[in-house]
Amino acid sequence: MIVAGTVGYVILGFGFVDALYQTVTTITTVGFREVRPLSTVGEFFTIALILVGVGTALYTFGVLLEALIEGHLRQQLGRWRMERRIGRMTGHFIICGWGRVGQASVLYLNALGKQVVVVDRDPDRLQGLNHPTVLGDVTDDSILQAAGIEHAHALIAALNTDADNVYVTLSSRALRPDLVIIARARTEDSRSKLLRAGANRAVNPQLIGGRRMAAFALQPHVAEFLDVVMHDETLDYRIEEMKITSASPLVGRRLADTALGLTTGALVLAIRTASGQFIANPAPDTRLDPDTILIALGTSAQLDSLGRHVDPVR
Repeated sequence: MIVAGTVGYVILGFGFVDALYQTVTTITTVGFREVRPLSTVGEFFTIALILVGVGTALYTFGVLLEALIEGHLRQQLGRWRMERRIGRMTGHFIICGWGRVGQASVLYLNALGKQVVVVDRDPDRLQGLNHPTVLGDVTDDSILQAAGIEHAHALIAALNTDADNVYVTLSSRALRPDLVIIARARTEDSRSKLLRAGANRAVNPQLIGGRRMAAFALQPHVAEFLDVVMHDETLDYRIEEMKITSASPLVGRRLADTALGLTTGALVLAIRTASGQFIANPAPDTRLDPDTILIALGTSAQLDSLGRHVDPVR
């Protein structure tokens, strides 16, 4: 618009500097006097320049302001919707750290239909995720509360440093004494610290990965079977654990009396007693006491049937 106005005044007989000065003062509505008297044609040109120039400037300003306001409002509305969505979630999993370990955890949980909330301090990492996210430092209690820790089932601390994982574990345990906390341990020395800090389990991904590789080398078929059953979402067979509560109809009965294998088709591979002892391939006369954990193999339908026998109200 400035170029068009300057060219127009030059055509009307103005010098270049006078034409530029006249154009700027006209478009900006400063109100200074004309550089030189205007003819009738010049007056009409100035009127057109004012209308078009001021209109264009106002339109451009309006577009920029609208983009700024809409972008901020869209971002704020998105955050409000995210907070409401997280507030309605119960029994979900909080993933602290969107690195390789965190991504692998979410991939597995998502395949099982579990709800997850991802927390990370890097906004670029959270960009475009289809899961609820919370941006911030997870070592801050308010960030954990924003992730719905009061109603979560478990928290996976998969941050880059053991120090951060210890801090998150301490904070989470203080906020939720009954929360299941699984923490990543980069070294074996930090594993004991994480357990003392309140983690239910401290996992070293490198150690587990190395052992799995060795198992594939030594017993490839056994390792592949366990790997497929535990991690292949396309296979109908899987292994699950079920807790026998004091209200379960199986309490006090022998394993043979329950006939779980005949009625459900699921295979009880092992049990874990209330004292924490594992019993593989339990004998038929094994007594099922409260807080006993059944570890069973079967299809989805078989395991669902077993779950109804263990807890009819589930």
